[in-house]
Amino acid sequence: MTPSVIPPDARPLPAAAGRWPWPPLLQASAALHAGATGLALLPGGWPWSLALLAGNHAVLTATGLWPRSQGLGPNVTRLPAASVARREVALTLDDGPDPEVTPAVLDLLDRAGAKATFFCIAERAAAHPGLVREAERRGHAVQNHSHGHRHTFSLRGPRALAAEITRAQQVLAGLAGRTPHCFRAPAGLRNPFLDPVLHRLGLHLVSWTRRGFDTREADPARVLQRLGDGLAAGDILLLHDGHARRGADGRPVVLQVLPALLQRCHDAGLTPVTLDHALPPRHTLNA
Repeated sequence: MTPSVIPPDARPLPAAAGRWPWPPLLQASAALHAGATGLALLPGGWPWSLALLAGNHAVLTATGLWPRSQGLGPNVTRLPAASVARREVALTLDDGPDPEVTPAVLDLLDRAGAKATFFCIAERAAAHPGLVREAERRGHAVQNHSHGHRHTFSLRGPRALAAEITRAQQVLAGLAGRTPHCFRAPAGLRNPFLDPVLHRLGLHLVSWTRRGFDTREADPARVLQRLGDGLAAGDILLLHDGHARRGADGRPVVLQVLPALLQRCHDAGLTPVTLDHALPPRHTLNA
């Protein structure tokens, strides 16, 4: 159930300062559309116009399908320089909370003295509010991973995206006691309408440096290799406490990988921190 009251310390973040800055790719796309319209008016020009528009839309679609791309707007793929200097990494967990997996993840983090960021699906958070509050109580951060995590998220228009993300903000703020300032798109997929919404809400788009593919990989060793080989300060690591794949022994892969990954961080002198700690609000960066 959606919380009806948002506590005072979970009021909406101030909107990002100034007008939304059009990314160069979208500026070029707008100019190309204008040129294609003019070309279509010339004798025999419409096939060339259609070809230009088709090529442009193919580029925009490919950019949206590349989760770490910057072409559709700012995208945090590594922690800022100050965090690198402090030898910090960000451990992020998506798609929860899950009543079986999330409590075990929290216990493993406690044993290692590590902090993490949980990108929660608001529908699941509302179904398990105690897990959201417990993550916050233990010093972790709760961020926005959409309200329903629908496969059609990246196909939605600006109004639908705004409604989806704002609804998730309200739910998560009401549960966690503070408003998220980071957003991760479902599966990392997006379209050109997303960044103006995030800009208006003061939300960072955050992807990752390394991902374990632990929702489909059943071998913990391979997940650990993807995340841990070459691990460096500033990395943003992606695992899942929701939709977790299970290994041959029936245990969620994330629970088998996490202790070894945290040990690698310790051995390398790296400190796992929350995105609340590492990233200032987006409206501050744009001011």
